[in-house]
Amino acid sequence: MGYTEKVMIELEFWKRDILEKPSMVDKLTSKVQKKINSYIPDKVHSAITAAIKTMVQTVLYGSTYTTSAIPPPEMSLIHREALVKEKIESYGKTGAAEGGITGAGGFLMSLADFPLLIGIKMKLLFEIASLYGFDVKDFRERLYILHIFQLAFSSQEGGAKVFHKLENWKNQSLLLPDDAEHFDWLSFQQEYRDYIDIAKLAQMLPVVGAAVGAVANYQLIKKLGKTAMQAYRMRILEKN
Repeated sequence: MGYTEKVMIELEFWKRDILEKPSMVDKLTSKVQKKINSYIPDKVHSAITAAIKTMVQTVLYGSTYTTSAIPPPEMSLIHREALVKEKIESYGKTGAAEGGITGAGGFLMSLADFPLLIGIKMKLLFEIASLYGFDVKDFRERLYILHIFQLAFSSQEGGAKVFHKLENWKNQSLLLPDDAEHFDWLSFQQEYRDYIDIAKLAQMLPVVGAAVGAVANYQLIKKLGKTAMQAYRMRILEKN
């Protein structure tokens, strides 16, 4: 079996997972997350909301997230993905180290972890996009990056909606505005906040905070990286 065939099989399994109806466990988890949200201090909610709003604006309008050089067009998919996997592992370790440090610092330091972690995640997505050969200077490519981020950290139901947009991106991109005026960042941040709260809340606990912060950050970044790989695989294979 060739590498492309292997990728196609993995992609099909991933699509099935994304489009599965929410299970009883998913529904229960959602209820638990909402309950936990009611106990989390307003400062935490405000910090996450502000960090995500700033991140969205920076992604769409700024030049903060620089990337490595785009590989030559003739580079094979297997070589591109080898580089992508190296980036995911590297950024995962960076996020783990950062989460361990902030987790050991207690409540206030853990608050600082949210914008730092978002920055690491977005930088990774820009790197992955470039390695797959997409120009991140293009506004529509930046919107695609935000949709990947949203897909990775959405509920089962919310993720399916985002997936359909990505699956039909060729047509979807033709309908996109030239600016982010209509981007629904409020829903975007709500989904993200709900997803990470359970893991990140434990990071604020004494004694275990450092270990939890390191593991949570590593796993969140790995999940994002895998989601990005599948999202770009859809576009690469569509071209072929």
